[in-house]
Amino acid sequence: MQVLDSSAFIHEYHTTDEIASIPMVREELEGEASYRYDADEGSGMHVHIPAAGTVEKIQRAARETGDADELSETDVRLLAAAFELDATLVTDDYAMQNVADHVDVAVKIIAREGISETREWTFQCQGCGREFEENRDRCPVCGTELARKNPA
Repeated sequence: MQVLDSSAFIHEYHTTDEIASIPMVREELEGEASYRYDADEGSGMHVHIPAAGTVEKIQRAARETGDADELSETDVRLLAAAFELDATLVTDDYAMQNVADHVDVAVKIIAREGISETREWTFQCQGCGREFEENRDRCPVCGTELARKNPA
């Protein structure tokens, strides 16, 4: 089974596998892409609503990788759906790919190149330069905003 992100409907993705998505994806789509979602749902696409516990697990994983601020609520729920259904997530979103890899969810890329490595982001103070593993609104030392930093 494959769980489809908005990009699958936008790029007219086709597969012979069973497909699933979540209602929030439909809300993101406009025009022809929304008609494709409706057509797929009418032809048997499974519309899945993930459990709250699974959503929390994905949110925790996103915090661990440093991608929490990059993911929308729709992204988190898509990842949770793919996790629950033991399905392949179809997306072009890099942050989603990173978290999917962290929780052992397979990913299929549509229009872009996939990620080449998993990253666990760090956060650096823009004022004093200190680095932190968790994102915070402000540096606890000097009060300046933090920025996401590539750990490589």
